[in-house]
Amino acid sequence: MKVSILKKVVELRQNGEKLKALEIIKTYIKENPKDPIANYQCAWCYDTLEQEQEAIPYYLKAIENGLSSENLEGAYLGLGSTYRCIGEYKKSEEIFKRAMNEFPDNKDFQVFYSMTLYNLGDHKNSMDILLKIISETSNDTKIKSYKDAILFYSDKLDKIF
Repeated sequence: MKVSILKKVVELRQNGEKLKALEIIKTYIKENPKDPIANYQCAWCYDTLEQEQEAIPYYLKAIENGLSSENLEGAYLGLGSTYRCIGEYKKSEEIFKRAMNEFPDNKDFQVFYSMTLYNLGDHKNSMDILLKIISETSNDTKIKSYKDAILFYSDKLDKIF
């Protein structure tokens, strides 16, 4: 994808000119339908316009056509989150599991995955994931002081001692 077009699309989207960004990227995709970055940017444009259904095929094409790691992480997050937002919880779960497998150090996936688990009714695992992430990543001094307790209780929320 031409860097100037990509730069323009991102700039327009960031400046709130979402429809114009979408028009430009869709025009580019007509000539370059397999460009993974263009498809990812198009999906992102649709997402910012709250048109999740329209974003899905572009996320899928972007992933299928070989995005680089950084963009692939964003596409997985966008697609998994989009599926969750439209109530496709099982698809969301599949995407986040795949993403966590490919990028095990990415905490973003775990947080969004926990939301999907919540929607699937798996509140226990959802809370377990969130509590572990909070205890491991928080810079809050009080949370840090209770890290061991938070980690201990994270998977024992239903247990009465």
